[in-house]
Amino acid sequence: MSASESSSVGRRTFVLGAAAAAGSAALAGPLAPAASAAGFGWSDDGSDYVVDTGANLVFKVSKTNGDLTSLVYKGTEYQGYGGKNSHVESGLGTSAVTIAQSGSTILISVAYGTLRHYYAARSGENNVYLWTNKADTSVSATRYIVRVKAGLFLNDEPDSYTYTTSTIEASDVFAKSDGQTRSKHYSKLRVIDYDYIGWTTGSVGLWIVRSNHEKASGGPFYRSLLRHQSADGGGLYEILYYGENQTEDQRFGLQGPYVIAFTDGGAPSSSLYHANLTTSWADSLGISGYVGASGRGRVAGVGISGRNTAYAYTVGLANSAAQYWGSARASDGYFSIAGVLPGTYTLTVFKGELAVYTGSVTVSAGATTTLNTLTIPSSNDPGNATAIWRIGDWNGTPSGFKNADLMTYAHPSDVRAASWTGNVVIGSGSETSAFPAYLWKDVNSGLLVYFKLTAAQAAAAHTLRIGVTTAYANGRPQITVNDTWTSAIPSPPTQPSTRSLTVGSYRGNNYTFTYSIPASAWLTDTSQYNVLKINVVSGSGTTGYLSAGTAIDAIDLLA
Repeated sequence: MSASESSSVGRRTFVLGAAAAAGSAALAGPLAPAASAAGFGWSDDGSDYVVDTGANLVFKVSKTNGDLTSLVYKGTEYQGYGGKNSHVESGLGTSAVTIAQSGSTILISVAYGTLRHYYAARSGENNVYLWTNKADTSVSATRYIVRVKAGLFLNDEPDSYTYTTSTIEASDVFAKSDGQTRSKHYSKLRVIDYDYIGWTTGSVGLWIVRSNHEKASGGPFYRSLLRHQSADGGGLYEILYYGENQTEDQRFGLQGPYVIAFTDGGAPSSSLYHANLTTSWADSLGISGYVGASGRGRVAGVGISGRNTAYAYTVGLANSAAQYWGSARASDGYFSIAGVLPGTYTLTVFKGELAVYTGSVTVSAGATTTLNTLTIPSSNDPGNATAIWRIGDWNGTPSGFKNADLMTYAHPSDVRAASWTGNVVIGSGSETSAFPAYLWKDVNSGLLVYFKLTAAQAAAAHTLRIGVTTAYANGRPQITVNDTWTSAIPSPPTQPSTRSLTVGSYRGNNYTFTYSIPASAWLTDTSQYNVLKINVVSGSGTTGYLSAGTAIDAIDLLA
């Protein structure tokens, strides 16, 4: 196991994520050819196609609707909870399902309207390879869910759903008797953080190895459903498009392969990871929308100057058809993103999760586009500005603020959360950790920040900046200084319209509000504290944690 993997003892579960350095460059690197295996082949039992991989895995696919109806590993049935199959979305309905074998590969094809879905098996492997090609919005979202029988894996991960009857929000956020909260939404991990997710008993592991997400939306920092468990069983997800707190339009086309992988308890083979998996054996299978390695290109950057080396940098490529990303090397900013479909992309450099550089790059099939050193203008990084005081870091996230880490896997009402109220004193040494990661109109609006100014500082006008990472129901900050000067109500920036702050996601569209505060607003007595009040304003939202709110990136008063 790598250092980024959670260890296990006995019957326990864990999620593994080793993708941060690899980015999402896909379809590059060798995969050993499948070994021939006795028993490999398929049959028709009347209602299902039955595929035997010739290893330890036998699975069935419905001839009626393309559902995965059985998943037997070493004689144990893993598929199914609550009488439900594994499938795209919640099941596609009546579909045209066909099967074909070509040498050491068996391919099952599912046609449902304009959507195409595929299952592939390789001789001697305990894997099921999947692709999904969504051409339009006739299927609302896009996910594949592997439904696993109850009792086969324990559930001890804080980011997965534990069954309880106490519903605290909508029909998908719950509270346990001890006051901790659970939801299938609480994934904790961003897409960039993991290659695979799943469970292990120590002797059997069941995983989904994610695809490169080139046709997904939301970028490298998007969070979505990964897995959950309840009294009825568990679910493992490959989310290919999800609308919750989504920052981008839906992309269409072929996604995959993603892989259902069984192991003897350890991690799935690294040859299956999205950054290494090659599907050259699938080149001639006739999968709709499939583009092999020869039809893809690469982008390589010599380096990135103007970086703050205290932060990790990520380079993203995106257009309306596809998205990719890769990590910039800490020493010089070198980056390489392979497996890219031909086209012209917006190239974005992120400091943490904050965009600090944008450009354009064109990719051609079979070629490498080499970029000279990219230079981040100093003014593009708000952290470079000289400030009288600053709360938080300009990195595009609320990291360091009170309750920030917990909010990726818990509801704001969770018993583990520190009080969302409480004022802040500049110079106390705990400015950031005392400041709440989120502000709501109905929960902690009116938060106060106390600070002193020198005589020279009090004699001048200053700019106050409040950076936010997302907002719910158009929540945005209006400020008052010393109860004598109040800013105008700012216009709301474009943000996702769905829930965010209560379903584990602060990732929206980063935006900076600026306020020009006149010198007349400051106290002239330098021994006294000036008082900044931050209110959340909006006519939208309801009450409590579903009132208008916003997530904080950083706040500073410029010199």
